Amino acid sequence: MKALIFEGPGKKSLAQRPKPAILESGDAIVRIVKTTICGTDLHILKGDVTTCQPGRILGHEGVGVVDQVGGGVTAFKAGDRVLISCISSCGKCDFCRRGMYSHCRTGGWILGNKIDGTQAEYVRAPHADTSLHHLPDGVDEEALVMLSDILPTGFECGVLNGKISPGSAVAIVGAGPVGLATLLTAQFYSPAEIIVIDVNDKRLAIARQFGATQTVNSADGKAVEKVRALTGGEGVDAAVEAVGVPATFKLCTDIVSPGGVVANAGVHGVKVDLHLERLWFQNISITTRLVDTVSTPMLLKTVVSHRIEPKLLITHRFKLDEIMDAYDMFSRAAETGALKVIIET
Repeated sequence: MKALIFEGPGKKSLAQRPKPAILESGDAIVRIVKTTICGTDLHILKGDVTTCQPGRILGHEGVGVVDQVGGGVTAFKAGDRVLISCISSCGKCDFCRRGMYSHCRTGGWILGNKIDGTQAEYVRAPHADTSLHHLPDGVDEEALVMLSDILPTGFECGVLNGKISPGSAVAIVGAGPVGLATLLTAQFYSPAEIIVIDVNDKRLAIARQFGATQTVNSADGKAVEKVRALTGGEGVDAAVEAVGVPATFKLCTDIVSPGGVVANAGVHGVKVDLHLERLWFQNISITTRLVDTVSTPMLLKTVVSHRIEPKLLITHRFKLDEIMDAYDMFSRAAETGALKVIIET
């Protein structure tokens, strides 16, 4: 089968690999129909994710059709159309019982990281009964790819961890896919203000279309002053970091009001300074989280009912044979305008 292979920092290839086989009784083999590229894949290619070793098939998102199942799988059978969660969970260990699927003792974020992933014609999905979701009839498969990772990431790491509530003022720093997913799902809780901050005017225009009440271009270095002006000098109740660089994390700590929350959703590859010498007395909370995907069933219902339209995040489409071009376009998102790309096998 064809697969996108991580060959080491800065290196990747589209190559032939054997079709995966059942290894454990709880496994399912899924034929990939549509997958996508995540910003985390770019972090892997930069060498930021040391758990991912050269030779790994990348990708942790997608929808497909079950090809075969292990003897212990009871909820799925060959021919079922499924959504693949980016997090594999056994549902039984102590972390899973606490809803922390991302830290599952035998799962977590392993697809495209510790085991081969979804940017291929087939993938082995461990813990299939608790890590796959049946696709509802009549729902666009491309929209559902967004439920593998970015929508639950934006919702859990940004909205829930940010404690966004009715009437609150929210700033989302970064108008990429995760930032926009946070924007879409933040509106469940009716905040009074959603300010989206980025350096790219095209992405800020998209944010306004998606429901941002205000947008701020931070390229001039005056984002703090602009946000303070928009909030009567108070700052925001929740600042969501959705980029993963030191400057945007510092910006979040600069614009959060006393008693507010900084919710980190970005993937950081280098150290970030925490200026406690000026933050210690502000009563703020700083939260971190790897997405658990506990919200996926709920988010699936909101997509089925058209409460949110995640397909709006998709800007480009490619075939698997064109995945190298897709990576090139996605890695130059500021130039190309790419948000999410769909890879069809």
